[in-house]
Amino acid sequence: MKKHSLIKGTFILGIAGVFAKFLGLFFRWPLIMLIGDEGIGYYQMAYPLYLFFIAVSSGIPVAISKMVSERNAIGDYEGIIQVFRKSLILMIFIGGGFTATILILSKSIVRIFNWDYKSYYSLLGIAIAPIFISIMSTFRGFFQGMQNMTPTAISQIIEQLGRVIIGIGLTIILLPKGIEFAAGGASLGATAGAVLGNIYLYRKYRNIKSEFNIKLIRDDLDILSKLIYISIPISLGATVSSVMSLIDSALVPGKLVQGGLSYKEATVLYGQLTGKAFVLVNVPLTVSMALCTSIVPIIAEYYILNRRNELVHKVNQAIKFSTVISIPAFIGLFFLSKPIMSLLFLGNYEGAKILKYLSISIPFIALCQTFTSILQGVGVYIIPVINLFIGCVVKFFITRSLVPIEIINVYGAVIGTILGYSISTILNIICIKRMLKVKIQYKKVILAPLLASIIMILGVMTSYNLIYKITLKNSISCLISIIFGIIIYSILVIVLNIFEYRDVKNKLWKYKRREKR
Repeated sequence: MKKHSLIKGTFILGIAGVFAKFLGLFFRWPLIMLIGDEGIGYYQMAYPLYLFFIAVSSGIPVAISKMVSERNAIGDYEGIIQVFRKSLILMIFIGGGFTATILILSKSIVRIFNWDYKSYYSLLGIAIAPIFISIMSTFRGFFQGMQNMTPTAISQIIEQLGRVIIGIGLTIILLPKGIEFAAGGASLGATAGAVLGNIYLYRKYRNIKSEFNIKLIRDDLDILSKLIYISIPISLGATVSSVMSLIDSALVPGKLVQGGLSYKEATVLYGQLTGKAFVLVNVPLTVSMALCTSIVPIIAEYYILNRRNELVHKVNQAIKFSTVISIPAFIGLFFLSKPIMSLLFLGNYEGAKILKYLSISIPFIALCQTFTSILQGVGVYIIPVINLFIGCVVKFFITRSLVPIEIINVYGAVIGTILGYSISTILNIICIKRMLKVKIQYKKVILAPLLASIIMILGVMTSYNLIYKITLKNSISCLISIIFGIIIYSILVIVLNIFEYRDVKNKLWKYKRREKR
C-alpha cells in the first residue's frame, strides 16, 4: 500500500486540485459566453447551499481519515474496513436527506433568501448531487487515512471533467429555453461529475481491500459512535466556514437591491463576486486545502504514537507551506487582477476590482484552514469552531451594514470576508501556541515569503509592461510574466532558505523506491 509524506501528499493533491480548478475555469469560459454574468449569478446563488452540504458532511471524511490512520498505524486492517462500512452507511443517509430537503423546499428557499425566482432551476439542478458526493467523500476519507493521496487526486480530475463536459453540454441544450434553464443544466453537471468520480474510487477501493486479505469482518458498534463523536465538531467547524459563503448568498443580492440596484444589476454584481473573483481566489486555496487534507492523518499518527519532535516539526512545516503558497498568490492577484481576469475570461474583466481586494483574504483563509486541521489532528475540535464562529459573526454584521451603502455595495462583503477570516486566524494562532507550545518562526513563515513576493511582483510588473509595449497583447504579456514570476519566486524560496531544495526533493521522492516494490 502506497504511503505518502506530508509534502508529497500535499504536492499530489495540490497539483490535482489546481488542475481541477483550471478545468473549472474552462467550464466558466463557455458558461460566461453562453449565459453571461446574469446567468452566472443564478448559478452561484444555489452553489453555496451545495457547499453548505459538503461542509455539514465534511467532518465524516476527516473522521474516517483520522480513524483509518490510527488503525493503519497498528496494522488493524479489519478495523479499517469496519470504519469504512459504518461511515458509508452514515454518509448515504445524510446525503439522501439533504437531497430530499432541497427538492421539497426549493421554492421556499428561493423565497426566504430573497433570490431572483429564476435561480430556482439552478437549485433543482444541484439538488441531486449531495447523495453522490456523500459516497465519494467516504472513499476519499478512506484513501487519505491510508496516506495514499493519488486516488483522491485522480478522482478530483475525473469529477471535474465530468462536470465540465456534461454541464456545458446541458447548458447548450437548454439555452434556447432561457438563461435560467441553462444555468440549471450547468448545475446538474456537478451530479454527473460525482457519479464518474465514484466509479473510479470504487474500483480502487476493491483493489486495496483485496490486499488486506480479510475473510470475516466482525461488527463493532463502537466505531459508529466514535465516528459521530469525532465528525460532529469537525462538521460544525466546516459548516461555520461555509456560512461565510452562505452569508453572501443570503445577504448580498437582497442588500444590493435595498441599496438601490435592480434585481438584474444585483445578480450581475453577485455573479462577479462569487462566479469570478471567488473562483480565482479559490485556485491557490486548493493547494492549502490539499495541505489540510494531507496533514490531519499524519498529525493524528504522530500524536497517538506520542512522537513529540516529529509532531512539532510537521506543525511548523505545515504553517510555512501555507504562507509560501498564499502570500505570493495574494500579491500576484492584487497587482495583476485586471490582466488575469481579462486573460481567463477572454477580455471580460468586469469584477477585476472585486478580485483585487478579495485577494487580501487569501493568506488569512489559508492559515485559518491550516490551523484548524492541525488542531483537529491532535483531537481539539471545538475551539477552532468557536474561533470561526466569531469570525462569521463579524462577517455577518459588516456585510449586512456595508453592502446597502451605495458607494460601498458589493465591497462590503469583501471587507467582511477579510476581517472575518483575519480574526479567526489570530485566535487560532493563540490556541496553537498555548496548546502545542509551538514557537512559530515568523521570520521564515511570514517575512521571508513576503519579501520574496515583493521582489517577485516587481519583476512580474516590469516584464508585463515591457512585453505589452512590444506585443500589445494582454494574453502573451500576462502568461510570460506569470511564468517569470514563478521562476523568480522559486529561486528566492531557496536563496532565502525558506525551503531547502534538497529537503523538498528528498521529501517528495522519499517513498519512490517503496512504491516500486
